Amino acid sequence: MTAVFFIRIARGALYLSRETYDRYFAGLEAVILLRRADDLWIMPVRHAAAGGYLLKLRNNRGDRVVHAPDFLREHAVDEYVASQLPVAWSSEAGALIAAGAFLQTKFT
Repeated sequence: MTAVFFIRIARGALYLSRETYDRYFAGLEAVILLRRADDLWIMPVRHAAAGGYLLKLRNNRGDRVVHAPDFLREHAVDEYVASQLPVAWSSEAGALIAAGAFLQTKFT
């Protein structure tokens, strides 16, 4: 059985569990966020000089948070909305993708 990973979007930030971080971004300090059609792409940044959004340590458990209110606002995601989205790694894109993230109409 394949493990299912999720991210949570709330309060202008993306929240990644320790398991998601360890699986896809272990040892990295930043990611790039992109909108491709209605999908959210989260791409690893291998060199700090390349910029991106910081993967900040959220708690002692090792969960991470990416504060990106500007990116989410630019793509009409209300900062007061909370949503949990399934994500999958795309080797072709080199990104963790939340398919249809910008089509979400039901928020939890």
